[in-house]
Amino acid sequence: MAGKIPENIIEDILSRVDIVQLIAEYIPLKRAGRNFRALCPFHHEKTPSFMISPDRQIYHCFGCGKGGNAIGFLIEYERLEFPEAVEALARRTGVVLPALTQQDTKTASLTAQLYRVNELACAFYTQILGSHAAGKIKDYLLKRGLRQDSIELFRLGCAPDKWDALISHLRAKDFSLSVLEKAGLILSRKDGGFYDRFRNRIIFPITDIKSRVLAFGARVLPHGEKAGEGVAKYVNSPETSVYIKGRNLFGLSFAKEAIRDNDLAVIVEGYLDFIIPFQGGVKNIVASCGTAFTPEQARLLKRYTHNVVVVYDPDKAGELAALRALDIFIEEGMNVRVVSLPEGLDPDLFVRENGIESFRTRINESRNLFDYKLKVLRSRFDDGQIEGRAAISAEMLSTINKFQNAVLKSEYVKRLSEELKVKEDALLHEMAKIKEPQAFSEAPEAGPRKTLNMNPAEKLLIKLMLEEADLLNRAKECISPQDFEDKKICQLVSAIFDFTGQGKPLDPNKFLNYLGAEEMTQVVCESAFLPDVGGIDKEKIMDDCIRRIKNDRLKSMRHKLQDEMHTAQQARDQDRLDSLMRQFQGLIKKRE
Repeated sequence: MAGKIPENIIEDILSRVDIVQLIAEYIPLKRAGRNFRALCPFHHEKTPSFMISPDRQIYHCFGCGKGGNAIGFLIEYERLEFPEAVEALARRTGVVLPALTQQDTKTASLTAQLYRVNELACAFYTQILGSHAAGKIKDYLLKRGLRQDSIELFRLGCAPDKWDALISHLRAKDFSLSVLEKAGLILSRKDGGFYDRFRNRIIFPITDIKSRVLAFGARVLPHGEKAGEGVAKYVNSPETSVYIKGRNLFGLSFAKEAIRDNDLAVIVEGYLDFIIPFQGGVKNIVASCGTAFTPEQARLLKRYTHNVVVVYDPDKAGELAALRALDIFIEEGMNVRVVSLPEGLDPDLFVRENGIESFRTRINESRNLFDYKLKVLRSRFDDGQIEGRAAISAEMLSTINKFQNAVLKSEYVKRLSEELKVKEDALLHEMAKIKEPQAFSEAPEAGPRKTLNMNPAEKLLIKLMLEEADLLNRAKECISPQDFEDKKICQLVSAIFDFTGQGKPLDPNKFLNYLGAEEMTQVVCESAFLPDVGGIDKEKIMDDCIRRIKNDRLKSMRHKLQDEMHTAQQARDQDRLDSLMRQFQGLIKKRE
């Protein structure tokens, strides 16, 4: 599909979109001269190194190397494919894409197929729940406190008590078994064939922030809970190419605007723990789906707020989950508080028994992280004993040390000293032993940064060519792609010459779509953000860069010839040696 969107349409879209407005909808930006600066959304950092240029309509992170235009940002941030990103920007800018021929599902991209098959599966489960046969299941949901409008809003469904109901339904719509398996909807039998993953269960669709169905959570039906051991209460979709558990939050597509408006996110664990409070009026709420909270989920929330209240079950597992989440939020520079519910009550049951206003009161009276963690630790260790105080101190100092603000660290250490009756100096001495907190990172950005082996002269030359057409024309006359030793740089310069040779201005925003390799995109973006050369003779600077690049190339070629001459001499190959020496003398004469 990417190849079927005309280049002039893509350029029209890019000329209409404002990359600053686009990125500002995802992360907070601050003015930095002519540009804007932010904490990079693609890797964890404490000092902003992510730059956006309104003039060139590109972005670049000097920390992880990510860079691109508006299309590239959506591809990287939203994990879209190229045509999906173009379509999203087309809708945003009012550009009408040309009609495309209807593609068969077998030839469509895998990502598009997975979104489509998940959507059809969701509709199938919803239809089953709405049928007469599922009347008892719907009655059960209504008795559990769900309203009919909530069942419809969240598109709850029911998987029938059959081995191949979904398979038969989707196969009739021309989806292959391979796609169904990749979507996590079916499982393979040991003796051959496939069967539905979800059977005889209540279905909770899991969506992304764009309301696309990514996966499903499936709860056992009431009579199934009594079926004996081996029947899991919840069965969830596995991770797929469109669904990674630690990067999504249940209900965020419904709650994001309320979170932004209230500047606060309430975090619970389960599906019903989210739905019951939401339908009661607490709209700024999301669920972690029972999985351990991750840094990626924290960053997802940071798009809308820096303030969170964690409401986890009051059992030991819930306490541990809350403690893990606390440290993650601190690492991410967010403000976090914790709600403790009465034992035996999760948010779902608490609201049904006590009402939504009581739940709101609990949120408003939430404890700060210091008080909550100290309370939990005191329930586990005896602070009347030296060993207990030492254990509590170690755990508390580990969390306190994660704060970036030195004043907060100092105040919390002082409070801990007063609470445990331990000298402040001793606590500070113990905290000094703790290593600096390790920055959380997310795949795949945690891997080594891909970059080209470029020297400053090469980067500066690229910048000068990007800035002015006259300088670019001068470069074309004085240097060729072959003068660059690295093959990728050679390809990049060749691409610049080819692109402009077609009569197109070297606009980085549009030129990036002409490039293939990620490393070349990085070089263009990084070079564009180099400090301005204003007030200096740019032609002279370009000449100096070209001279340096050519001399470096000649020097490298001479070293290579010297190595080959040494090899020929050892092999006593006089003819080869004479030929190499003539080449070497020729290079000596070329030196500028």
